[in-house]
Amino acid sequence: MIARKSLQTKFIKIFVLDEVNEMFSRGFVKKDQVKEVFKFLKEDTQVIKLSTTMSEDVLDMSTHFMRNPVRILVQNEELILEDIKQFYINVTKEEWKFDALCDLFDTLSITQAVIFCNTRRKVKWLAENMRLKKFSVSAILKGMSQLECELIMRQFHSGSSRVLIITDSFARSIDVHVSVVINYNLPSNRENYIYRIRCSGHNRVAINIITEGDKKTMKDIESFYNIHVSEMPNNVSNLL
Repeated sequence: MIARKSLQTKFIKIFVLDEVNEMFSRGFVKKDQVKEVFKFLKEDTQVIKLSTTMSEDVLDMSTHFMRNPVRILVQNEELILEDIKQFYINVTKEEWKFDALCDLFDTLSITQAVIFCNTRRKVKWLAENMRLKKFSVSAILKGMSQLECELIMRQFHSGSSRVLIITDSFARSIDVHVSVVINYNLPSNRENYIYRIRCSGHNRVAINIITEGDKKTMKDIESFYNIHVSEMPNNVSNLL
């Protein structure tokens, strides 16, 4: 728009980059593109860069793309509410996770749950297999229209569906508070962990189903957020 002169930058007073970490990590915007935009801004234009999480690369960009920037940062451990109870269930093999998940629903009184998977294929597979077990399941898949997503969310909010299965693509945008959040897969990007578990409601419980191969990732998440995730106790039902 700037190149076509459809946007007159001389009238821009404030320039905001929202969720900048996501824009760069997903390749929506490249650093060179931002640099080009800055060339057209007046020197007195106020620039605001926002993100719940910021990588070191994005923080370093401030030096190159912003004039005398002021950084307002929140410590990682402060981002997660202290009263969220976080547990893990350790299974030997990936294919045993499904049985562990079903056991959870048999053991605990779960009104509604959000389950996170890492891929569209896993979301689809898990939804199909849970339906075969007679669970009331909704799933949001990448590629669905906005109308389809809104319909699924209305059904979930109304209680028509007991389980919502999604990927990290929707973790930031959904507004739900459920009995428990379950990570069927740990996030491939540790910074997404916070977006997942914030969906836990008044019970404030998050459960991670992990294999031996996931333990390093789990430790990395604990270190990054300065938290401790305990093995799920036998009396966890008292927390729900």
